[in-house]
Amino acid sequence: MEKLKKAIGRRKEAVARVYLSKGNGKITVNDRDYKVYFPMMYLQNQVELPLKTIQALDKYDVNVTVDGGGTKGQAEAIKLGISRALCNMDVEMRVALKPAGLLTRDPRVVERKKFGHKKARRSYQFSKR
Repeated sequence: MEKLKKAIGRRKEAVARVYLSKGNGKITVNDRDYKVYFPMMYLQNQVELPLKTIQALDKYDVNVTVDGGGTKGQAEAIKLGISRALCNMDVEMRVALKPAGLLTRDPRVVERKKFGHKKARRSYQFSKR
């Protein structure tokens, strides 16, 4: 059996553990097909993007365990995890993935709520008189 390549992708609160192996293009997310787990087409495209970039959509099997965050954050965490796993498998793939922006971790996270405010920046209504 081909040795698994592991990688972790993160986005906001979502964490995706990606296991990549040689295969025929089967992508499973939390023991379900990714098209069932992500019914929206644009999220499916996010998951497929690293494999499409290197024209290897039917060469690798991807098994993902993802938790935390929302569906969009999870899809983007999977995208980063697959990209990192591909780089672990073959360093030459970095040349195609890096210019496409697939190896960059998006650092934006939700700003914390401050005391005396309703939300992070939203204040209570101020009445002068």
